[in-house]
Amino acid sequence: MSKAEHKVAVVTASDSGIGKASAIMLAEQGYDIGVTWRSDEKGAQETAQKVRELGRRAEIVHFDLADPQEGGRSLETLIGKLGRIDALVNNAGTNEQADFLETSFEAWRKVFTVDVDGAFVCAQIAARHMVEQGEGGRIINITSVHEHTPLPNSVAYTAAKHALGGLTKSMALSLIPHNILVNSVAPGAIATPMNDMSDDDARNVSIPEIPAGRPGDPREIASMVAWLCSEWSSYTTGQSFVIDGGFTLTNPQYYIQKK
Repeated sequence: MSKAEHKVAVVTASDSGIGKASAIMLAEQGYDIGVTWRSDEKGAQETAQKVRELGRRAEIVHFDLADPQEGGRSLETLIGKLGRIDALVNNAGTNEQADFLETSFEAWRKVFTVDVDGAFVCAQIAARHMVEQGEGGRIINITSVHEHTPLPNSVAYTAAKHALGGLTKSMALSLIPHNILVNSVAPGAIATPMNDMSDDDARNVSIPEIPAGRPGDPREIASMVAWLCSEWSSYTTGQSFVIDGGFTLTNPQYYIQKK
């Protein structure tokens, strides 16, 4: 995989998990990295340190999409520090667990505000900079297997991830004349702090309901992000790449829920 030359990637929520792994792998690919965090500043500093150890520049900002406009201003600040943006990884997200009849409008709006509104605001800011730079770019939306199949007791999350998948396709058509390619990556169960697991658990924890029998390693997601930001993905846009160990073949959560 060829390395970027003087290019910048911003990875939201890159203080841990998939975001952290993606930031480090993009730095290995030659990108300078914009790191964002909402609640784990120490994790963001650790990500930045890993990036700098690879000989790349890292800048950090606090970033909270509970207010998408404020999050957008934080992104503008980060782009200003780094001088440009060539790739955006929309990784920040949230969930509120509740079935349809119990989902409050407040919970619904909270999830959509972060997962859809926030992604829209950030992608539009990044795309406008890319158009002005005139050199194309990449936007990667981290969705979920639940972009494609429902997550029981998480109606807002399921709907939001489906919406982000649709936004990805619309953006792809709109932005391809500017050589800005837009895709989504849809992870299954991944060994991340959000799932109360560490990277090592990807090989040590058994999940027999998933055909692969285990959770995924964040780097297995990051490698797809890195490929989508490389020159070898230049014929790829508007796609959703499911990486789930076979989860969507069986959707085991539905059957577990029904028992």
